Amino acid sequence: MEFLNVIAAAVAAFAFGAVWYMSMSTSWIAAAGIPVDANGKPQGNGSMMPFVVGFLAMVLVAGMMRHLLGASGVATVTGGAIAGFGIGAFLITPWVAMNYAFAMRKPGLTVIDGVNSVVGCTIIGTVLNAF
Repeated sequence: MEFLNVIAAAVAAFAFGAVWYMSMSTSWIAAAGIPVDANGKPQGNGSMMPFVVGFLAMVLVAGMMRHLLGASGVATVTGGAIAGFGIGAFLITPWVAMNYAFAMRKPGLTVIDGVNSVVGCTIIGTVLNAF
């Protein structure tokens, strides 16, 4: 049953990310420096691989968060949300910010991706402890 909770949490966070990045697509493309065509669409082959990698990453994060929440005795929905927020805000986002700083990426990219990390982990923690 825990496996299904992990999958549900990963799907929920992935769904938020889809909505977030659709709403932030123009800003994200500019901040990431993605080349675009005459219509403003990203150039390239439109591979599904980033979506596959993204979903697998969500499953890994949700699985590890399930372990951490269980080992820490965090068992309430509110506790899961708070722990998820902390993981996103104080573990994932600072690490991404450091990597982006060394890669000389625009600060806006850190903000856009950081919001996804914080909200996504908050959702994962909430869903994991909701069932």
